[in-house]
Amino acid sequence: MFSDTINRGERHNTSLSDPWSSICFIRYQGFEPCRCFVRTENGPEIPCRAGLRVWGGRLERLVYDIVLSRPEDYLSIYQSGCNHNCLKCHSWYFAQIAQGRWYSAEDLTRIVLEYREYVTVWKHRNRATMWHASDLCSHCGSCVIDGKRGPYCPGILRSDQVLLSPQGYGPARNIVSMTGGDLYCQPAFYIDFFRRIKREAPDMLIHIETNGYGLTPKNLELLYEADLDSIWLDMKAYSRNIYEYLCGTHNDWILELPAKIIDMGIILEIVLLYIPDLVEIEEIRALGRIIANVSRDIPTMLLAFFPQYLMSGYREPTIEEMVLAYKALREEGLRKVKVGNIGVFCKTSSCIDRLIDEIGREALAL
Repeated sequence: MFSDTINRGERHNTSLSDPWSSICFIRYQGFEPCRCFVRTENGPEIPCRAGLRVWGGRLERLVYDIVLSRPEDYLSIYQSGCNHNCLKCHSWYFAQIAQGRWYSAEDLTRIVLEYREYVTVWKHRNRATMWHASDLCSHCGSCVIDGKRGPYCPGILRSDQVLLSPQGYGPARNIVSMTGGDLYCQPAFYIDFFRRIKREAPDMLIHIETNGYGLTPKNLELLYEADLDSIWLDMKAYSRNIYEYLCGTHNDWILELPAKIIDMGIILEIVLLYIPDLVEIEEIRALGRIIANVSRDIPTMLLAFFPQYLMSGYREPTIEEMVLAYKALREEGLRKVKVGNIGVFCKTSSCIDRLIDEIGREALAL
């Protein structure tokens, strides 16, 4: 139904006669282009040329896959091509390499309308986040498979509200999320798509997962006016040098985004990633301080890093490290913190039970 990587040196290649000069929308606004590249059949290309095109008079986006995702429990549109070249990218095979199928805003709207017919949980805009999915379901499928609730079930859903998707069991929420590669630095496609959704299905909530690089004040305003409901902001790192090492870009204005997003009235959730030897307690604590200074009630998800892409040599965090990082965020004043990617550092049910003893079941995103 829904159904070789670029050398890091190439992303700052100045021999391409500054290809951003005529196409970069954030450069036009006075911001620095990403200077990143995406691999294509014809060699390295700047992301917005690799992932966006005008075809037959229509603006189209390159999309790798569309699926009811877990544990997010919403329709995820996995986009190809990204304005970051992240060393840890878990979607590198389509975010860093241009591949997929081209879709217009009209094409994607038809798919959203089809998905709407399968929605089993309807939620208000203030719960249009990935963070809130774990309140509903632990994604074990026990209620469907065995006819009884699993040991970590929140006890909220009926079994007929739990569906099997290619990524596992869970509900289908009235949310559509743009995820994967990030090209919100070029907002025209998204403006058209979001307006079409709200015109055809105003009860569907619109969510984006983003690194924030393209969310300039002007772009945020344009997306808000197009009825964007919520943002998952992946803040990655606090220190500029660590951020640049990880992503190939800087975070100069990304650290300012939580305040701007909240001030605009868009629902915000923030994702932080614990990476041993790089993004550890002090980095997590510094990001937590920024978030808490904006609002102590911003939903924040602390994820465990798992080795992937160009960081396969790094290790996974331990349960002790994740617990300490969680407690650091709470010490900074954050009230809504959850820990995710639990399977990375907890391989047994006894480990999960220990984690519950340490931080409570409500802090786990299973």
